[in-house]
Amino acid sequence: MAISKTLFVSLVLCLLLLGEVQSIHTDQVTSNAISEAAYSYKKIDCGGACKARCRLSSRPRLCNRACGTCCARCNCVPPGTSGNTETCPCYANMTTHGNRRKCP
Repeated sequence: MAISKTLFVSLVLCLLLLGEVQSIHTDQVTSNAISEAAYSYKKIDCGGACKARCRLSSRPRLCNRACGTCCARCNCVPPGTSGNTETCPCYANMTTHGNRRKCP
């Protein structure tokens, strides 16, 4: 009888310990995946990119504001001062409520 109680208690303790080890391992795997994803997605400098894009605009403040919104959502700004939207499809496809292109 004493052996079976000792065996039962040992088994329960082993199962609890195994559960804790598995929990720690799962937390480590999850935190590694999150940190790898954070480093693989590099944000661009929207302020600098939009300043370059809007430097020849007749309404630079309006252009910078719209460009900044588009850049924040898409994380890209096409090169040059106009056109070249094929390099950033998200930026090119964004429209206003009136179905006009939002991004300069």
